[in-house]
Amino acid sequence: MRKYHNLPIIALAAYLLFFFTSTVSAKTVTFEKEYTYQASEIDSKVSSRAIALEQVKRLLLEELGVYLISETEVKNFRLTKDQVTTYSAGIVSAEILKEKWDGATYYMKAKISADPDEVAKSVKNIGEDKQKTKELEDSRKKAKDAMEEIERLKKEIAGLKQSTKQQKEYATAVKELSAADWFDKGYIFGKSGNYNEAIDAFTKTIELDPQYAANAYYNRGLAYSYSGNHRQAINDYNKAIELNPQLDRAYNNRGLAYDNLGNYQQAINDYNKAIELNPQFAEAYNNRGLAYGNLGNHQQAINDYNKAIELNPLDAAAYYNRGITYGNLGNHQQAINDFNKAIQLNPQLAMAYNNRGVAYFKLGNYQQAINDYTKVIQLNPQDDSAYSCRGTVYLKLGNYQQAINDFNTYKANPCQEKKRP
Repeated sequence: MRKYHNLPIIALAAYLLFFFTSTVSAKTVTFEKEYTYQASEIDSKVSSRAIALEQVKRLLLEELGVYLISETEVKNFRLTKDQVTTYSAGIVSAEILKEKWDGATYYMKAKISADPDEVAKSVKNIGEDKQKTKELEDSRKKAKDAMEEIERLKKEIAGLKQSTKQQKEYATAVKELSAADWFDKGYIFGKSGNYNEAIDAFTKTIELDPQYAANAYYNRGLAYSYSGNHRQAINDYNKAIELNPQLDRAYNNRGLAYDNLGNYQQAINDYNKAIELNPQFAEAYNNRGLAYGNLGNHQQAINDYNKAIELNPLDAAAYYNRGITYGNLGNHQQAINDFNKAIQLNPQLAMAYNNRGVAYFKLGNYQQAINDYTKVIQLNPQDDSAYSCRGTVYLKLGNYQQAINDFNTYKANPCQEKKRP
């Protein structure tokens, strides 16, 4: 499995718009806040809007954080209110309901809505991911520092004639504030599968504040990877690595991009570097196993899957991929054992049922093979190759009418072992 986040074999890449109203559904809550910013003599419409947006977002996220801590399982996560608020900034998007600029004040009304239980799950996932927590904490710190700089400059300038230097410093602080907002938006767009919007958001982040560059290039690379533009993803990972040579995930994900382009040896080189930087990086072992398998080095692939499982025993991907490799080596019973484990961990993994069906067929257990192909069809009715596979088994059993029915349903994809989801 790839964790960008889905691929067969299964490779792993290292990456909620929610809305709160008790009147819409029991699962949704909505918070609304207003903020009016009194512009100073150094403010423009652009700077006033950036400041008003930051303040209304802060108010909304703080209220959401209090709700999550008091009403959801977040209270069991041992996170502070500030941490919950910070992580929520990369999960929940503020929707602007109304805004008005009269030349002296900037008024803004906004809301956030969400399924609190889903937000709680995402907060938990982010809290367990050191890279994501660091990125979001850095983003919030940059926004906080920018606001403090804006306030400092306003006090310094009050009653005095502003200098060109102060004007530039103020403009820079406003850009940094806007960059933080675009970075959070990029996270949210990527989370919801809007990869083009995520790419645009991270591009704006880079343009506004070069301090974000390493994280923004890395995350834009992820968005390019998810959208299938692997060459552009490599360019962004290159830039992220140039700016931060210790960014193990950039090496891992660049390896995935090279893997998708068929450059397996270069992919292995990148996985090696990721593992050198982080010996506990289970995803990199899994992905290196895929690359070794693509090069025909099945024993080394199994060694890497073993290590990935040792580091993360709950990852269905590594079991699934090891099952594929055992199947390639003709060890169909061991393949079935691994597919069993992958299915136990992820009952919705249709590919695992499909490949377990292949293994059962090769062992002569035709009825179990039929059961597995039927399950594939239940999980994914559009997978016509499963009809082809099941039809082949029915043919083997002499059930010609059922075989004909399945072959009539099968359109284009012949029966085959699944490599990529």
